[in-house]
Amino acid sequence: MNPLKVEKVFKQYGDKTAVNGISFEVGKGEIYGLLGANGAGKTTTMRMVLGLIYPDGGSIQYNGQPYNEGLLSSLGYLPEERGLYPKVKVSDQILYFAKLRGMSQKDADSRLKHWLEKFNVPEYYNKRVEELSKGNQQKIQFIASIIHSPQIVIMDEAFSGLDPVNVELLKSTVKELRDEGATILFSTHRMEHVEELCRNITILHKSNPVLQGSLKEIKKKFPRERIILGTEGDVQGLETIAGVTRVVRHENRYELFIADEAAGRPVLELAMKQSNINRFEILEPTLNEIFIKMVGENHE
Repeated sequence: MNPLKVEKVFKQYGDKTAVNGISFEVGKGEIYGLLGANGAGKTTTMRMVLGLIYPDGGSIQYNGQPYNEGLLSSLGYLPEERGLYPKVKVSDQILYFAKLRGMSQKDADSRLKHWLEKFNVPEYYNKRVEELSKGNQQKIQFIASIIHSPQIVIMDEAFSGLDPVNVELLKSTVKELRDEGATILFSTHRMEHVEELCRNITILHKSNPVLQGSLKEIKKKFPRERIILGTEGDVQGLETIAGVTRVVRHENRYELFIADEAAGRPVLELAMKQSNINRFEILEPTLNEIFIKMVGENHE
């Protein structure tokens, strides 16, 4: 039995359908990607999972049980919007949030100091939130969401406002939570993060799930439409090969757009006649390309 099961869930606001029959399951030790443009229904779905709002139809089960207040200590939520009090010290509010989740003062304080050390910011213990940069505020908000070691974690734009170094730090932490057995529902605008972290995904479009399943299997359903060709010298005539629709010359490689994977062999043969080859790859579609195909150019 998977820790989180969402089955045929609907949510209506007046005459507007916010979520239309979404179903998915998230396993123990899994990061599940929930994707969609603005207004697609992602946040509504996450709020229903958290018990903040109730579905109008369908069911949400946590280890086979319906929502109840006893679940609060096993749920963690990292919202997209900043949810911290700017004029309150980091330690005062994180310890308060932890105690609301059932932790003792001593355990919460120990965990907070552990996380501040892990994120290389132990000096923030007695600082007010407003004294921190946006990126460091996001670190503190992340700590608030997982300090009580929740079994199920909902993360909405977990890496928002972070520089590349801190993105990598938080990504490695999310992977650690996964490896320790956490069940994570993850939403982001950054498709490369989904590709790195998620095994299964749902793409929502205008409240409807339009694509679901294993990311690996989903990619197999879409054609490979690009070739990367790295050569030591110039190659002439690539654009004349049947199936090649466009050729872009980069500093040390060619990028070819193709209508048919069968174009790969003649491209390679032509290149080998004219130069030494140091890279040849028919690329699988990126999740970003798949997303645009499914929901159009109106990407959030």
